[in-house]
This record gives sequence, C-alpha cells and structure tokens, in this order.
Amino acid sequence: MKNSIRKYRFLQNEMTQQILAEKTGVTRQTIIAIEKGSFNPSVKLALKIARILGVSVEQLFTLDLHD
Repeated sequence: MKNSIRKYRFLQNEMTQQILAEKTGVTRQTIIAIEKGSFNPSVKLALKIARILGVSVEQLFTLDLHD
C-alpha cells in the first residue's frame, strides 16, 4: 500500500511527524514506518490521520496491486 501522508503533512503548514504522532496517539516511529510503507495502519488509525490532515482515506492511501 502506498501513501501520501508526507505530502499532506506539508500542505498542513509543514506539520511534523511528531505533531501528527501526538495528534493520532502513536509514536513518531509509527508515523515514519507508515510513510515509508513498512507498516500498514489499522483502519481506525488511517481514519484518524485522514481526519487530522483534512483529506479522505482514499486520498492518503492507494493499494498497489503489484505487491
């Protein structure tokens, strides 16, 4: 699964990974892992991230059918 979290963080006044982590209740390391694509968030976490960034889950995450 691919994501655009980094892009939307920067569109939100260059929100840091730490601030996003604090707002979602996870660690910065979790946000890093999600952005790198090495960890797929739960549906609940994906919805939280989308709400905080002001976009839909579909705008943040896309399924890579070749994986």
